[in-house]
Amino acid sequence: MADGARNLISAENTIGALLARNATRHGSDIAIREKERGIWRETTWADYVDEVVAAAAGLERIGVGPGKAVLILGDNRARLYGGMLAVALLGGYPMPAYPGATLEELRHFLGEADIVAALAEDQEQVDKILELRDAGATGIAHIVYDEARGLGFYEVDGLMSWDHLVEMGRHDLNENPGLRDDILTRAGPEDPAIFMHSSGTTGKPKGIVLSQKNVLAAARNGHAGGAFEEGEEILAYLPMAWVGDYAITVAAALLLRFTVNVPERQETVVRDMREIAPTFYLAAPRSWDQMLTTIQVGMENSTWLKKTLYHFFMDRAIAAETRKLNGKSGGILEPLGRLLGEAMIFGPIKDHFGMSRLRNAFTGGEAIGEDTFVFYRALGIKLRQFYGQTEISAITAIQAPDEVRLHTVGKPVPGVEVKISDDGEILLRSDSVFSGYFNNPEASAEALEGGWLHSGDAGYLEEDGHLVVLGRVSEVMHTASGERYVPNYIENRLKFSPYIKDAAVIGAGLEELTAMVCIDFEAVGHWAEVNGVPYVSYADLSQRDEVAKLLRDAFRRVNAVIPEGLRLKRFVSLPKEFDPDDGEITRTRKLRRKVVQERYADVITALYDGSKEVHVSALVTYETGETGKVDRILPIREV
Repeated sequence: MADGARNLISAENTIGALLARNATRHGSDIAIREKERGIWRETTWADYVDEVVAAAAGLERIGVGPGKAVLILGDNRARLYGGMLAVALLGGYPMPAYPGATLEELRHFLGEADIVAALAEDQEQVDKILELRDAGATGIAHIVYDEARGLGFYEVDGLMSWDHLVEMGRHDLNENPGLRDDILTRAGPEDPAIFMHSSGTTGKPKGIVLSQKNVLAAARNGHAGGAFEEGEEILAYLPMAWVGDYAITVAAALLLRFTVNVPERQETVVRDMREIAPTFYLAAPRSWDQMLTTIQVGMENSTWLKKTLYHFFMDRAIAAETRKLNGKSGGILEPLGRLLGEAMIFGPIKDHFGMSRLRNAFTGGEAIGEDTFVFYRALGIKLRQFYGQTEISAITAIQAPDEVRLHTVGKPVPGVEVKISDDGEILLRSDSVFSGYFNNPEASAEALEGGWLHSGDAGYLEEDGHLVVLGRVSEVMHTASGERYVPNYIENRLKFSPYIKDAAVIGAGLEELTAMVCIDFEAVGHWAEVNGVPYVSYADLSQRDEVAKLLRDAFRRVNAVIPEGLRLKRFVSLPKEFDPDDGEITRTRKLRRKVVQERYADVITALYDGSKEVHVSALVTYETGETGKVDRILPIREV
């Protein structure tokens, strides 16, 4: 690492210091772009910092300060990111929530901290906060909104626009010339940066306050480990309540002066990415799968010549990449084929999807399918896996660009120590590790016992330092014969199939393993259309015999790579997806196993008692918030 880069990432240790540095030394560089009504609007670091400081002064006027929290609700918007920084400058708690969070989930947050204000994206989110007020959340005295559409006739105490908040702050800054420097230097390294929550797979989400020292240490560690470089162009589209978004879009962007590009809407992300062509891109395996499906569908619908050229070059590139992953070298003509393929096929595909400039491409959150992973590597995108969790500010281990293995998550980044406990749990130590769960000393003591973060994940270190993650320690289970297995490990491998969106493996204390799966409606629906398979709904399509064959093939592929005693015997395709609104999965799509097993108890019984079919009455929550039921007779299928 060059001396300049080393000094860059070690000198400043607070959000305020980094904002001041970027405004002073790099004031004319673009800090953030946001697409509004089809136009990308740019803001320099100098202007961005001025607005953040003014917002902080305005927030202080309405009662935000140390110990006070601000609820942040909505999709990615530049002002919501600025609001996070402004609250942190005051020593308060920026508390982002998923835009689809239910009132029950938000009420849980109200019981944790003193929330005195809310920053909302638009009318929909303002209405949600007003419902909270009506339900007794009178402490939220002020609501600041970004998008004014639909709010012009609201007569609500404490409701104001972001522009009005900033105007109040600028007035106070003009009245007090020393206030700007005071705001930028007030918070220290141990003061809050962000208030996040655990996934809540086994109960209510726990509050996690990451300090400014924590998040900036994680950004430094990621940089030192080769995850990102100075001046990256990134797309801010991941949920703001997910630690991965904060670690990249806020902490690393601030430290290494990224240009953050905020798409117009979630629905325009693909188009906006094509226009921006980011240099860094992080996506969940499901997003990479969906993009792969789009590419394959597009090629199958193209001309004969294009299809022929695509398969000619792509098949050879995939074979070459597979050989590399298996430690074998290619033929003497392989570089020439790669060069021609790049010019005729790979380059145009990457350009069409906004991936032509990608230097650092990552997937995380769960395991990615081998076919998907190899495809992107063959396309010329050095896709890598990373591993982390909220309690360590997102970044623990990453794969090096030319040292990838499908079964590992790479080596721990510099600044993170990893060891494995006697019972196989991954233990972590770093400046990026949080100090404990908010107002929960018992859970904190358990998580940080012995000075190490107990990750809750089972895994092991290979001889060369690569980390292998098997799944949650709490989910290590045994069959009736004592065979040890991790259901999440098997579920992820089932989801390697593009036709399976979610899975729940059953078998603890039983003689054999079975599973319930939810089809991927988009992928299976497209397959059905191409192959002339009629259907009228998700529930109908999921039970078709033709679809059962696709699912059976996926089960057989998984059975081929797991021990004989753990091979899956039977399965059921459920008539609806697992849904966070129904409590079956978290907002980050992690399975709430206890809820699923209770809700589908009759299905589980039928999987083991010799039944040929089972009646299911499944709860469904519609987009309107209304609930209903799906009644179906489901076949019990043999693998």
